[in-house]
Amino acid sequence: MKIARTLEYAATPEEVFAVLADVAFQEAKCAATGAISYTASVKAEGDATVITTERELPADGLPDFARSMVGNTLKVVETQTWEAPGADGARTGTVAMTVPGAPITLKGRLALEPGGPGTVEHLDGDLKASIPLVGGKIEKAASPAIEDAITIEGMTAHEWLAR
Repeated sequence: MKIARTLEYAATPEEVFAVLADVAFQEAKCAATGAISYTASVKAEGDATVITTERELPADGLPDFARSMVGNTLKVVETQTWEAPGADGARTGTVAMTVPGAPITLKGRLALEPGGPGTVEHLDGDLKASIPLVGGKIEKAASPAIEDAITIEGMTAHEWLAR
């Protein structure tokens, strides 16, 4: 299932990326999504910046058939790998999300570029639940939660940029 979102920020790409690459921001993002517990890390790997979060989330919003597979909580691991900036501050990258213990993944491309009121961030991903017969149902059930998390991340970034 396709997941595509565009977020706009009234700041330069450099300013937006500085927020995204701040461990404290990543922790705030996790808390804002209702995580029971979480960890975040930001590491330089050559010219790339790797941002990893692990969240334990309540599974009460999932349908019964999905909750029976993951239990009362689910762990979500998100890894964003951002390449070095271009001359204009633009960056591209990848995002990978997994749910350990469940065959559910999100893989996609990220872009951060000048535009809109200052910077535009794009996410273009594919959500996949590799479970015979019910995979499509799980994708449809998980999609709103993922889109809500993207919205929350954008709102949290706006708050941080306004500081």
